[in-house]
Amino acid sequence: MATIRILPDDVLIESAPGETLLDASLRGGVAHAHACGGHARCSTCRVEVMDGIEDCAPRTAAEQALADRLGFARQLRLACQTTAKDSITMRRLILDDDDVALVDQRTRDTAPVAAGEERTLAILFADIREFTAFSEQLPPHDVVHVLNRYFHAMGRDVSHFGGCIDNYMGDGLMALFGLSESEQETEDSAAFHAVQAGLAMLETMDALKPYLETAYGRSFDVRIGIHFGEAVVGSVGAAGRERVTAIGDAVNFASRIESANKAIGTRLLISEALYTRVGPQLRIGRKMHIPIHGKSGEYALYEVVGSA
Repeated sequence: MATIRILPDDVLIESAPGETLLDASLRGGVAHAHACGGHARCSTCRVEVMDGIEDCAPRTAAEQALADRLGFARQLRLACQTTAKDSITMRRLILDDDDVALVDQRTRDTAPVAAGEERTLAILFADIREFTAFSEQLPPHDVVHVLNRYFHAMGRDVSHFGGCIDNYMGDGLMALFGLSESEQETEDSAAFHAVQAGLAMLETMDALKPYLETAYGRSFDVRIGIHFGEAVVGSVGAAGRERVTAIGDAVNFASRIESANKAIGTRLLISEALYTRVGPQLRIGRKMHIPIHGKSGEYALYEVVGSA
């Protein structure tokens, strides 16, 4: 039997003959990421063998193919494919509190609401900038892992400020603020909470970038657009698979505002309707009047750079 020391957890495990590093790690209670289920179709279980690389079995064909594709150094191994003949020390590379949360659980926001109800809401759209360039060189399971990590972090910010993620669209999301029936939640507070959530999402994205650079050697950014207006809110979908969503011109306009960031070079834009509600509470960068795709005329948009 080989003794495996796992860092940074500092856990010692006796591995059985032929047992992979991943299986030994999981058996020892370590929350070791393995997005593809341990089939060498992703790199989320990868480890750096700090000591004892010569005592690891040679790479399997599946591991070698992925190592060639991603340019792994000799000491970088897939835990799901690697066995140890003698004692080794390894360090997990895809890890932190959010990764552990992704391994342990999946959560979803829910918000009960009557069918076909007209509501005045703050509607937030967020989309990843240049995600195609980021993801095109990664295995599909790694892409899914990164998206789950990103959505998990963004969802936490949305929930913290009382919002509900309504929908995921590829690498984008839509969140609603103002669904709560709480007496403390006014239209103005819902509007402000949406902008607070947007600013928090930008901070979270900035904090996530070093993780992405370390894990994948590349990063991406996020663009956010927020509008305040009336929408029809209700549960839609096949029986047993309904979800709450919002429909209407306000939703479409919020999506167009998010898209406008690309041409302007901004990260967070809000509509004039939202600015009218909460403008004094915000630090505004640029104000501009621009045409919006699918609508006639020009519209005032405001770049938000912080809270007042």
